[in-house]
Amino acid sequence: MGALKIGELELKSRLILGTGKYANFELMRESFEVSGTDMVTVAIRRIDLNDPSGESLLDYIDRDRYELLPNTAGCYTAEDAVLTCELAREALGADTVKLEVIGDEKTLFPDNEATLEAARILVDRGFNVMPYTIDDPIICKKLEEAGCVAVMPLAAPIGSGLGIRNPHNIAIIVENSQVPVIVDAGVGTASDASVAMELGCDGILMNTGVAGARDPVKMAVAMRKAVEAGRLAYEAGRIPMKAYASASSPLSGVIHSSSK
Repeated sequence: MGALKIGELELKSRLILGTGKYANFELMRESFEVSGTDMVTVAIRRIDLNDPSGESLLDYIDRDRYELLPNTAGCYTAEDAVLTCELAREALGADTVKLEVIGDEKTLFPDNEATLEAARILVDRGFNVMPYTIDDPIICKKLEEAGCVAVMPLAAPIGSGLGIRNPHNIAIIVENSQVPVIVDAGVGTASDASVAMELGCDGILMNTGVAGARDPVKMAVAMRKAVEAGRLAYEAGRIPMKAYASASSPLSGVIHSSSK
């Protein structure tokens, strides 16, 4: 199983984890460690980058071990998203960003038009953009053509744990994409992660599926194994589905005793 290449980054693990919703920072750090992840994402608008006092989740992330992926969670306009990315670059020295521009407060579905607008601006300003988007092959292709280094279609609404709701769309996105396809949002358990990888996705970003589990550390291990197994199965190539049985030990060429 080869490395995941996103722009100039090369990650050994195809699992990216979020930093929210853990019961405490120590549990978050332990979950990262057992997951094998090389990249974690941080919501820039939800941390105070200028406050040197107090405990911050950034204190629990080893920057020498993990690539930090700032995200624009909580942004509802292209302007806010671009400003947030500029803040992340200034404060963290990060050029690779996860772009989110939310269009609906209840479903947290992305605003396709605003996402595409923000992506174009950020690419022009030298950012490596990884946009969270609806599982629509058309908008994914437009984001790729805008210069994004990856596309990140949702599997289901953020935090829902519903799994892959539309595998056919995900498969079409994978088939037509020339950049990595990373499923983002909706993965609830290990089997969901495996299905996404078996469809040919290059990686998975998840937060609630691990942080919200009864035992986040055990779930992080499960997700690690599921992502690896799903990717290996995809690379191996599954057998065709058939309507009827097919003997695992064919009789063709076998001489029956009655014919002796």
